[in-house]
Amino acid sequence: MLDIRYKSILTVALPMMLSGFIQSVISITDAAFLSRFSKLAYDASGSAGLWYITMYMVFIGLGDGAQIGMAQKVGEKNTKGFVAVFQSNFLILLVAAAILTILVQLCMPSLMGYLVTNRELAQAELSFLEIRSYSFWAATITISIQASYLAVGKTTLVLIASLIAAVSNIILDYFLVFGIGPFPRLGLEGAAIASTVAEFLAMLFLLSTLIGGKLRKQYPIWKESLISKLQLKENLIIGVPLLFQGMVALSIWTIFFIWIEQMGGDNLTVSLNIRYIYFLAFIPIWGFAAATKTYIAQYYGAKQFDQLPVIQRRMQLLTVSFLILTFHGAILYPEALIRLVSDHAEHVTKSAQILRIVSGSILIYGIGSVYFQTISGIGKTRITFLVECLSTSLYIISAYLFIKVWNWPSNGSGWSNMSISLRWD
Repeated sequence: MLDIRYKSILTVALPMMLSGFIQSVISITDAAFLSRFSKLAYDASGSAGLWYITMYMVFIGLGDGAQIGMAQKVGEKNTKGFVAVFQSNFLILLVAAAILTILVQLCMPSLMGYLVTNRELAQAELSFLEIRSYSFWAATITISIQASYLAVGKTTLVLIASLIAAVSNIILDYFLVFGIGPFPRLGLEGAAIASTVAEFLAMLFLLSTLIGGKLRKQYPIWKESLISKLQLKENLIIGVPLLFQGMVALSIWTIFFIWIEQMGGDNLTVSLNIRYIYFLAFIPIWGFAAATKTYIAQYYGAKQFDQLPVIQRRMQLLTVSFLILTFHGAILYPEALIRLVSDHAEHVTKSAQILRIVSGSILIYGIGSVYFQTISGIGKTRITFLVECLSTSLYIISAYLFIKVWNWPSNGSGWSNMSISLRWD
């Protein structure tokens, strides 16, 4: 079982923080390339990316549920239980990949045409999503293996996989977006292909480490089938609330950006700038969130309940410390951060004003997220789902008033800074 000293916590959390940073690099890289290709490609990738992430939350939610279940089995010293959770999770994710691929290929054309007022933008978003939907199959393997590594605290391998994805994505973006050398100039579709191929390469790495690594010997995942109706049900009881929790959060934010697009002008571009940079704030939050779930689940499974408050306090202190370290630029030099994704002067000025205002809310979220992950870690995911529903209801009502009723502009103390600062899970 994992040690709760600060050094041990950082050993688990730092690779996940770096992994989160690398994932942000992938998003920022795509944005940087596409903003220099065309405004249409930049806006389409940002909006379609939200659709993709919303659907990808199915895998994240189910994977988080499996991580909690496997971590509890580690605390209980239940080897067969660990394997049963892994195998059941893989089967569930396989079904999810099939359903989501069919949804994108068959249903999204009609939905996109209905929701997006700009026909050219709608078609561009659709072409991006159709390519990215193939990544769901890579996610089936990636998320299954990643959940098992997080459950036992082997986060370095997850970091290496993220690094492989980031480096390959940057290289492929360079060649495919602008058409360098023998490669065609594909623009938005090139960015989608680059990200998809990068995710498959990361998946192959994780699969190779599982096949030839030590975890397979400690937990003989392939030795016998331990899938049962009872285990599938247990996985779904923990994972489904997390699945819907993530999808609700992302779908509400997607609606927010649809409303912004309908306002016209530069509102969508400015808001996307904020979104890309705001991800930097979640680097320490994601890292310590993953660590919190693992630690809480292991110690809860071992029935060492007196250690849970100690884990919470240490996670909160570390989260806030690293937030100040990684996101202080949002207050001190926001213009420099915005220029990482956009070099249009008028967009930089508007975005920097908003970024400086919303940055304060992230410290509150960093502290509260530890309590949130504690509830998830003990398996009470229905409670976190109810909290999510309450917060998103407040968010969407506020966004509706700011955007649809009062029609506040994006360059001041209007709907954009207030709505974005309300929440993000």
